[in-house]
Amino acid sequence: MKTKIIALAVAAASVAPAAMAQTANPVTLYGRVYVAFENVKADGGTAAPVASRNRVQNYGSSLLGVRGVEDLGGGLQAFFQLETEFRPDNNNSTFGNRNSGVGLKGDFGTIVLGRWDAPYKTVGQRFDQFSNTTLAGYTAVMADSGNFSRREQNVVEYWSPEFSGFQARASYTANEGKTATVNPVVTSLSVNYDRGPVSVSYAYEKHKDIFKDYTGSVANVAGASEVGQMLGAAVKLGAFELRALVEKFNKNRGGTTVTSDQRSQMLSLSYTVGKNEFVYQMQRSKDGATRANAAAALTEPEAKVDSVGYFYRFSRRTTLVALYATVKNNTFGRGNFGAGDLTIAAGQDPRGFAIGLRHTF
Repeated sequence: MKTKIIALAVAAASVAPAAMAQTANPVTLYGRVYVAFENVKADGGTAAPVASRNRVQNYGSSLLGVRGVEDLGGGLQAFFQLETEFRPDNNNSTFGNRNSGVGLKGDFGTIVLGRWDAPYKTVGQRFDQFSNTTLAGYTAVMADSGNFSRREQNVVEYWSPEFSGFQARASYTANEGKTATVNPVVTSLSVNYDRGPVSVSYAYEKHKDIFKDYTGSVANVAGASEVGQMLGAAVKLGAFELRALVEKFNKNRGGTTVTSDQRSQMLSLSYTVGKNEFVYQMQRSKDGATRANAAAALTEPEAKVDSVGYFYRFSRRTTLVALYATVKNNTFGRGNFGAGDLTIAAGQDPRGFAIGLRHTF
């Protein structure tokens, strides 16, 4: 019996320091589950309509994460985060595909290494009332239809301390994809100001040797360049909040190919009373077409998105969400939903309704 008591005492002594360390430097488990039932369709243009259909969609990127911090002394802290998406509607998620990394923070600011949202994307999300992963989200036609809303891999990111309401962020994506012909690099910067009811942000992002056609996919292209700039502002006036966002993209594929500048705008208004919030948001985008040379005929795609939403907050963690979004394209436009795109032809107009539930923990 004495032998067993001694063994238990030794085990307790060895476990205690680890337990105390975890208490002093806690590890936090957190997450979000956000699922909606949708009805969507598309018509207009010259192609056959996309028939009305129902969908159950993962909204807001349902996620599970763990993060922790350790005090290193002298005001210095080490931290880590591992965050992964999971899809309640089906099981095709990739583990660890969200913001994940390790870093240091102190009086100098914060440095993180890993995979993280670029500062440009972070600014866009600040002013989007609906989240970029819903059908009404701002990447419907803003952010170059999501091309400038990036969660970069192999990234080094720096966040400055806050000074009189100002904070800056900068990120560099390592050129691990370098070959004999291309050297793809993404740099992203932002400056944010928050003081009282007013928020103002500016963001800049450059893609070197990277190019995306209006109707194509992202590809590494030697000599190509994409530059985006964004200016956003928000003000709260009692129960009302007004948000505005403007963007300009300059894209150059190199050679004789010419791409017209793209300009996008977003404006939203929300009204909150008790547990209820009502939102209207509009997006507009024009140009961004690519042509073989300066003399070729220029088609100018244009898209408009109007969205309304209702949020009922049962509690701080649980919210009922109802959304309606309608997209209007001109003859050459291919604007789509913020998430869950329909397969459409030029000139077709998607629209959809969603009702869902969001729970955070």
